[in-house]
Amino acid sequence: MCSLKMSLSYVTKGEPVVIVLAAGSGERYRQAGGGTDKLDALLGDVPVREHVMSSVRASGLPWHVVERSHTAHSAHPGMGTSIACGVAATAEACGWLILPADLPLIQPATLRALANAMQQHAVVVPRYRRQRGHPVGFGYECREALLALSGDIGAKKLIEQFEHIELKVADLGCVLDVDTPHALDWAQKFLDFGHRDMPPDISALLPAVAPNAKQS
Repeated sequence: MCSLKMSLSYVTKGEPVVIVLAAGSGERYRQAGGGTDKLDALLGDVPVREHVMSSVRASGLPWHVVERSHTAHSAHPGMGTSIACGVAATAEACGWLILPADLPLIQPATLRALANAMQQHAVVVPRYRRQRGHPVGFGYECREALLALSGDIGAKKLIEQFEHIELKVADLGCVLDVDTPHALDWAQKFLDFGHRDMPPDISALLPAVAPNAKQS
């Protein structure tokens, strides 16, 4: 069973819980030359993980962090296992926003907009320009399917199984994960640019920097 140790601010109050996935190994980041855990890498003077948590707290939504220790029991840990553990630990929630912890530019307003849209839809997927992003919102009717996930297979396959919408957002942060040091460098450039939307003159870089390969 998943660990029920909760590093969370979780209150069932008719709002979805943000499940922050922080249990990954970060192997791709290290293979690309990163010398540390990507969640501990600095963006400005602040670790990537803290950028994410700052936005989550600012959203006002309840949240729960899935740590590596929560999935250590699994013979096949991965994103699916992390999602199932997070949902199991907050099983009475009305829904879940599945947020990988390597999206440091995610905006609190995006989390709120997704939560609001979830009042009318089973699944809500953010879209920035031509790309689907994160977090994806899943309503209570998706609970059993989320709990059944395991290993490295995330929740992407569930989107088409339920009534869903794509919500357009003006938030580069929902697609720019820092899976490589190169992506972290671009995140720093965007942060230095002065806002979290993509400058129009470098929009062609988005597919190369943020391929959106995650499965939830």
